[in-house]
Amino acid sequence: MTGNRVQALLEEMRDHQPDHFAIVLRVREIVLQAGPSISEEIKYGGILFSARTPFCGVFSYAGHVTLEFSQGAALPDTHGVLLGQGKLRRHIKLLSVSDIKDRHVAAYVKLARNAAGD
Repeated sequence: MTGNRVQALLEEMRDHQPDHFAIVLRVREIVLQAGPSISEEIKYGGILFSARTPFCGVFSYAGHVTLEFSQGAALPDTHGVLLGQGKLRRHIKLLSVSDIKDRHVAAYVKLARNAAGD
């Protein structure tokens, strides 16, 4: 059932926000390849990814997409791309598909995934 909800969200985005759809699709692919036993569900209006615990989510807003990290404040920000000032969460703002590589999304996803455990 969760897979159907994810597909429905992606189809809606493809039809109404094609630029965001391309970003979300690529980020989703990176996250799902980050390790075994990653699950996804629709929550908070986006796709939330979990290992043992939730570790990140991808969300589409009017002018951008964010990749949000549940425990982002604890991640080393070696590339200086994490945004946010809260106690726990940090995010990466994505305006285009090229931002995914330019902002080192795969490296941050790997860090967050490893921190979440199996």
